[in-house]
Amino acid sequence: MNLKEIKEIINLMNENDLAEIEIERDGMKVKLKKSSSEISEMMPRTPISYRIETPHSVKAGLEGEQPVNPNRKDIKSPMVGTFYRSPSPETPPFIEVGQTVEVGQVVCIVEAMKLMNEIKSEVRGKVVESLIDNAQPVEFGQVLFVVETT
Repeated sequence: MNLKEIKEIINLMNENDLAEIEIERDGMKVKLKKSSSEISEMMPRTPISYRIETPHSVKAGLEGEQPVNPNRKDIKSPMVGTFYRSPSPETPPFIEVGQTVEVGQVVCIVEAMKLMNEIKSEVRGKVVESLIDNAQPVEFGQVLFVVETT
């Protein structure tokens, strides 16, 4: 690697606001890192704003909507992953809003680390809400469906 190539890498770093880059070529390893004073100059000076999400059952009570219904139970994701409503794109969803779900019935799949995990209902009742779109990421404990128990 010659000086011209290193200068090109530095220009690439500046154009893309990179603080650090490491390149290995032909058995030679080059690591470039900007000094902390240069990095702090690039950092935004505006304050960061945060938004706190609340579970929908708490949110409903806070926003003056309907009071929390004790007959409504949430089916939550037991893991982080990608939510799928059906076993394949060609097949219908496991459940739809308005359908009755039984205890132990598969309601969706959450893919985590290339493993397809069937999520089963722990309650019996009518599905009143589906809160996640197909192929969307989900977090641990995120509500997937709301079921009105019978």
